[in-house]
Amino acid sequence: MKSNAKKDKTPVQVLIVDDEPEYGDLIRAMLDSSYETTFCEKGEDALDLLFTRKFDFVLCDVQMPEVSGVDVLNRVREAGLSEHGPTFVMMSAFGTLDTALECLKAGAYDYISKPFKRDEIRLTLAKAVERERLRGRVHELEDELKDTYHFENIVARSEKMNEVFSVLRKVAGYTTTVLITGESGTGKELIARALHYTSPRSNKKFVAINCGAIPENLLESELFGYVRGAFTDAIKDKKGLFEEAHGGTLFLDEIGELPVGLQVKLLRVLQEKEIRRIGAVQTTSVDVRVVAATVRDLASDVKEAKFREDLFYRLNVIPVQIPPLRDRPEDIPLLLEHFLRRTNLKNNTSTEGFSKDAVRELIAYNWKGNVRELENVVEHCSLLSEHNVIGRDDLPNRITGRNDPKKLAVLSGDLSIKKAMRMVEESLIRKALQKTGGNRTQSAKLLEISHRALLYKIKDYGIDA
Repeated sequence: MKSNAKKDKTPVQVLIVDDEPEYGDLIRAMLDSSYETTFCEKGEDALDLLFTRKFDFVLCDVQMPEVSGVDVLNRVREAGLSEHGPTFVMMSAFGTLDTALECLKAGAYDYISKPFKRDEIRLTLAKAVERERLRGRVHELEDELKDTYHFENIVARSEKMNEVFSVLRKVAGYTTTVLITGESGTGKELIARALHYTSPRSNKKFVAINCGAIPENLLESELFGYVRGAFTDAIKDKKGLFEEAHGGTLFLDEIGELPVGLQVKLLRVLQEKEIRRIGAVQTTSVDVRVVAATVRDLASDVKEAKFREDLFYRLNVIPVQIPPLRDRPEDIPLLLEHFLRRTNLKNNTSTEGFSKDAVRELIAYNWKGNVRELENVVEHCSLLSEHNVIGRDDLPNRITGRNDPKKLAVLSGDLSIKKAMRMVEESLIRKALQKTGGNRTQSAKLLEISHRALLYKIKDYGIDA
């Protein structure tokens, strides 16, 4: 991009196009050595130069014989050079508002009237340089984003996850709807983003919404938009997320929470490929790929009439089940390394890794919160551990079982079954009393023993209740 030229001190290349040579001399005199100028008097000559050489900016007169400045702009745009080509600033001594608007619609960055002052030219070019620098940075970030969300960069090596990736790669190039199911924290949105950025839609928007997090009366306007005057607070037209995602992907997270009334409207959008804003009389065509996700069993919800059967089949064209983390323990060591690198970068820490004992405990843990819970545990350990290598003792109690009477009994090293049973029994009695607020009758029922037996055990274990 052009901004790179500034970084390596290469002069910014400027093409001046004007049928009055004195303006070329004037502009050259106004610019310092950071700009290198080329001048031509005809629009046709300018096109020859633009198609054979690289320029960062073009200062072009609007009114020229044979080929006008607007003609030059349009020819550049038609040739496909406008997106990554030079930035146009148009000039005219006979400028009107209509002329300026015509130039801006044709793709010009700015418009200045002759005669102009030295500072005006320099400021306009300086603003344009900064704008191009920011555009270049945006492109870099977009490229980084695409790389980040490719399947190859998702941390997993298990056969189950590779099967998921295989299916998604096959359907990435199509507009077919995909329904991603899996427990909370398994990374359903991450998978949806990877699908988008691997598809031909990657240059368009990925728009996400949680259908269970927005009240029903607001969700409809979020999805479909509204027109001015549709309701009290509708003071201007507003695009919905379907229009925002036009050409790209709309991710409907927690689709199982979508109210029944909106299920009907979503079904119509999927069938007709068009939406109607709230309060509008006309429909608008949309080109959107819908990817939905849920933790619910939608097939069961259909049987219980909680979810429309026709919508379920529209969404479930390509079903993808993300396995829970406990079913793919071979992914845990890789994820530990990945999350530790990330938390070190985020918190400026320098934790080196996990001990073998710690890794064994982490692999054996049930991970009800899945990958999200694992990430939180890694950050917790990294911040609180006093060692370079996180050991078993640095892990939270729920993972090592330090508060689990069954594990404590086993880990105590005492092989006596009688002693182990007493440890478990005492722990269960304390938990029952805590749960019932000290009510011994209710506690006895929970423990499935007689009230008299409970009183005896409370006394035997010295429990203060």
